Amino acid sequence: MTITIRLIPPSEFTRIAGASLAEEQRLGLLSDMARANALAAVKRAGSGHLGSSFSAMDIVTYLYVKHMNTLAVGFDDPNRDVYFSSKGHDVPGLYALLFGLGKIPRERFLRLRRYGGLDGHPHVGAPGIEANTGSLGMGISKGRGIAWAKRHHGHGGRVFVMVGDGEMQEGQNYEAFHSVVHQRTNNLVVIMDHNKVQSDMRVDDIMPVGDLETISSAMGWRTARIDGHDFGALDRVIGGLPPQPEAPLFIIADTIKGRGVSFMEHPVAMPAASGYYRWHAGAPPDGPFLEGHAELVARVDARLLEAGLASLELEDTEPVETVIKPTDSLLGEPESRGAAKLKDTAEFVTAAYGEALVAAGQRRPDLVVLDADLAADCRTRAFELAHPERFIQNGIAEQDMVSMAGGLARHGLLPVVNSFASFLCARANEQIYNNTGEGSRIIYACHYAGLIPAGPGKSHQSIRDISLLGALPRMTILQPINGAEARMVLDYAVDQAKDNVAIRLAIGPCPRSISLPPDYRLSVGRGVPLTAGKQALLFTYGPVMAHEALTAAELLSERGIELGVINMPWLNRVDPSWLAKTIADVPAIFVLDDHAPTGGLGDFLLGAIVSRSRVFTKPVYKFAVEGEPACGTPVEALRHHRLDGPSLARRVEGVLSEL
Repeated sequence: MTITIRLIPPSEFTRIAGASLAEEQRLGLLSDMARANALAAVKRAGSGHLGSSFSAMDIVTYLYVKHMNTLAVGFDDPNRDVYFSSKGHDVPGLYALLFGLGKIPRERFLRLRRYGGLDGHPHVGAPGIEANTGSLGMGISKGRGIAWAKRHHGHGGRVFVMVGDGEMQEGQNYEAFHSVVHQRTNNLVVIMDHNKVQSDMRVDDIMPVGDLETISSAMGWRTARIDGHDFGALDRVIGGLPPQPEAPLFIIADTIKGRGVSFMEHPVAMPAASGYYRWHAGAPPDGPFLEGHAELVARVDARLLEAGLASLELEDTEPVETVIKPTDSLLGEPESRGAAKLKDTAEFVTAAYGEALVAAGQRRPDLVVLDADLAADCRTRAFELAHPERFIQNGIAEQDMVSMAGGLARHGLLPVVNSFASFLCARANEQIYNNTGEGSRIIYACHYAGLIPAGPGKSHQSIRDISLLGALPRMTILQPINGAEARMVLDYAVDQAKDNVAIRLAIGPCPRSISLPPDYRLSVGRGVPLTAGKQALLFTYGPVMAHEALTAAELLSERGIELGVINMPWLNRVDPSWLAKTIADVPAIFVLDDHAPTGGLGDFLLGAIVSRSRVFTKPVYKFAVEGEPACGTPVEALRHHRLDGPSLARRVEGVLSEL
């Protein structure tokens, strides 16, 4: 089906903003227009977050159009009002409003989640973005810092921070609640988008956040609760703020997730039988996209007609063939380079992991699974259904979850802790370290590991977890290359490992079907050849980088260069005799890391090689994710870092030509 994706241009926002309309009517029109453009941008990108963008849209529109001085004075004025969203998922809506108000160029807006465009979560490199967010729970603290700096410099302007209700499960928020009051940063306003649904389930079903009106008031905040879609209510609370408030303000804004598109609105879009909210992440299929976009435009046009104004004039975007199509990935991320949709769910490493987890639970009554509001993404839902008495939902609270796992392990259970690698390994690193000293065993499943998918942006790309975990004692780190190896890795972690085990898992589909030898079995510290090569060896791991390594080997083979590719799932363990034998007859060694250059497999293997020889003359080259990880499609991000197959082939050939 060929569809046309159309935008409401900034000229229409200007026309409506300047029309003779009642204030609430004008704000409602502009808000729905921004919703329509956010929907179009997410559809073009193939991924994004619509439900939370739509629930926060009326609040964001009120702040920028009616209350804040930011657009009038400019984003460089030290006396400007500052707004940013701590939850970050709602950034497509903010982008859409800033585009409509002429602050984001059209070409960048149309490149949401593309290289050189706009990150999938807020990053200060985009026009109008005041802070990096998306890693939840940091926003109130960051807002406190901005508010304190304003007071210190004698600058005017308030600081507005949007938080999600699910985000209020993070403990850092409550540390900030205390310190904001103690330090009297009273020019801070925190607004909770209380849409009552987090990633895919109701907040109250995941982890209730309690009576935040009473909690915030007891901590010394002024507290208000309003309808977050009522512009009059917003104006009464925010518009009436005194120049020098005596306390910070916490607003609980009751909203509807998916507001503006009838079939996306909670609870309509969330049947009680399933418990899932469908429109949290991902781009809608063609039919729902067209229906939702038409509903928004029709409602705006009807209001314009009532006001005696002309209907909207829309403009087409680029040809539809340039639009990235959504895939079967749970996060709606674009496919990796050259990938077709895979019918075998085992080609999703996480799917195989989830199946193996259920099987392990059947044979191990001591196995307990912990999750941090990512049960669908981490494929732990099947375990929850099969063994509900041994499934623990912790909400968005990684540190709490990891320390609880330590307590479980100390009393005879085997916890399997699940979250995204970027949050689990960094945020809870001190808690993981604490657990390692207790002599018990815990399995850490680190999902969404590595560079890809790159669309969500830097907050979600985990390229430092191997170094963070590798520095800990009694920690073995593995990453499987395909579904079959994922089952082996989990079985090893559950039934054979003596130490703690961290399993890195790619969350999207494997870019190609990668076969291991029929007799392959996981053996500690040993990898397995995927291709033979006499001129050089390349060690790598995981489906994304293995695919690029194999592509490079195929390209080099066409030029008469034999590159052997070794799948090395053990990222910080090596069998010295196996390694010595493997590298004995090749003149050059390469390591391809799905990680930063420091602390990955490359550093570990190099150390192991050098430690075995007083004089080592063979060159060892590391290929890794240099600098900040690029946001974009898989091919864009890999090409930027020169880690795609063609780039790797050129780099290897260049090295070999100089030997």
